[in-house]
Amino acid sequence: MDDKLSIRVNVADRFYPLRIDRAEEERIRKAAKMINDKVLQYKQHYSDKDHQDFLGMAALQFVNKLLELEEKRDVSPIIEKAMELDQYLSDVLERE
Repeated sequence: MDDKLSIRVNVADRFYPLRIDRAEEERIRKAAKMINDKVLQYKQHYSDKDHQDFLGMAALQFVNKLLELEEKRDVSPIIEKAMELDQYLSDVLERE
């Protein structure tokens, strides 16, 4: 059974047809709403810009937040410290 769904999503006054997994529909619609809300927010503050500027500013803000969250989830510094500690302990035990 094909668990795909065809939807139309409005992003900044343009409709985009998408074929997505049913499980993704809520997240896709929420993402579109967040983009539209951010574009509206910029539109209200900067009347001298065009739609493309608002979309670009919204994209920049969302991707910046994504990168910030990815950095917080990066465990490689912890793994490196654990490996250094393991090596240190191994060296100490070898000397005894």
